[in-house]
Amino acid sequence: MDEEFSLDDPTQLLASASEFAHHPGVQNDAATKDFLDRFPLPVIISALQTKADVPGLETALAACLERVFKTKYGASLIPHYMSFVQVGLKADSQIVRCLACRTVSSFLENFDDKSISSIRLIIDYDIYPLLLDCLINGNEQVATAAIDAIKNLAQVPEGMGIIFPSNINDVTHLGNLASRCTSLGRARVLSLIVKLFSISSTVASVIYNSNLLTLLVAEIRNSKDTLVTLSALELLYELTEIQHGTEFFSRMSIQLLHSIISNSSLESILRSRAMVISGRLLSKENIYMFVDEPSANGVISAINVRLGLLDSQDTDECECALEALGQIGSSIQGAVLLLSSFPPAARHIVHAAFDRQGRGKQLAALHALANVAGENRPEDCVILNGDAEENLRRLIYEVASESSKLTPSGLFLSVLQQAAEFRFAGYRVTTGLVARSWGLMEICSKPEIINMVTDPSIETTKIAMEARYNCCKAIHRAFISSKLVSDPALSGIAGKLQEAVQRGPYLTRKHTEATPVVMTAERF
Repeated sequence: MDEEFSLDDPTQLLASASEFAHHPGVQNDAATKDFLDRFPLPVIISALQTKADVPGLETALAACLERVFKTKYGASLIPHYMSFVQVGLKADSQIVRCLACRTVSSFLENFDDKSISSIRLIIDYDIYPLLLDCLINGNEQVATAAIDAIKNLAQVPEGMGIIFPSNINDVTHLGNLASRCTSLGRARVLSLIVKLFSISSTVASVIYNSNLLTLLVAEIRNSKDTLVTLSALELLYELTEIQHGTEFFSRMSIQLLHSIISNSSLESILRSRAMVISGRLLSKENIYMFVDEPSANGVISAINVRLGLLDSQDTDECECALEALGQIGSSIQGAVLLLSSFPPAARHIVHAAFDRQGRGKQLAALHALANVAGENRPEDCVILNGDAEENLRRLIYEVASESSKLTPSGLFLSVLQQAAEFRFAGYRVTTGLVARSWGLMEICSKPEIINMVTDPSIETTKIAMEARYNCCKAIHRAFISSKLVSDPALSGIAGKLQEAVQRGPYLTRKHTEATPVVMTAERF
């Protein structure tokens, strides 16, 4: 930069830049213009390039410029300083590289001058290859900022052609880039692909048709490094959470997850993570439009086999397996699959839910049973088909008959008499099962259960209070619409439930009145 723009004493600039950067709230165009009138951009850039050894100056100026460029006025100046952005992307300083990446994002987000082509500037200054270099070789903050900038570029219509070149041999093609990287660089490229995939179904379609998702599959299948595989599985988990991702990746991912869960030679943590991801994927409402029943049953069977082998050997993997089955059972199709196989995969859930040998295992199983019973499904989707319902009833009665409690009502009560986290899970289970006539009869046969779910003082946390109240409402709704309402032996239940429902979920004092307090005055 020209010497006239340098500062011999940057103290005033440091103080003003820090003040601007840390000003509470959003800086507006007027404040930005006022600041740049006092310290023109060339002065700030010159100080950033020549005074980096001044303690705190580089950090303060980078934070200041980031806020400047986030304003409309600041973004309008970026085209005149693209050479600075270009140099910044190649800088040795990670702080400056991060600033340059974020400046590109601000430019793409806020620049609205139709007379200048933003894409033309990106191409002319070779910005995209430099962003890729920041992604691969920058520190974590720089890599994150580079991903954000590339995501913004993808949302500009002409930007798609830059990120996804038609020539697969192009050096910037993400497939080629991944093949040349270290394991860390490859993980970052895969993360970029997943982030781009999340933008829209249009971008997802381009990525799918470019076979870029196969890079993630290959990373999971071929890596001998547990941490690398685990990192790739986390990216797969992100994909399953993307709403429009189901149609593109479900079949491929289900097959992949099945192979991991079935592989006993792998680390337990990999199988556990694959189970959780499978559960998430198969809990989606529209998943069975893209995954056929045999494939879903294959995953359920693989989890089932692992539960049979584990027993009490690996509690973490066992809990993950139960959680996964619970996630699958949260949808009506999934619950039917869990209860319709032979023997039913749900048997592991029911047995573990009332086995007090392992706290974490029992808690996971109780929540899984609540999902299968339909606690989190709409009212018209709680009851399953005839065979599934019969198997659910049979499993619970079998477990009860083999226990010291002898009846399902005894099992339900024993859960509600445990610690707070078990009561919370027990409320969920009861809420789901009470929709069945046999479940309602069992619950109403134990006055202690009714007393607990109608007692507003039993819980102390908001989430538990609401779970108890929802359970109470579900019992009341099922009771007043059943034949039990005319049973003289149960005549007191309806009134008790009605009163509890009207009272609401939170503890309120009855008939509280103000009373005078008489005491002697304090004298000094």
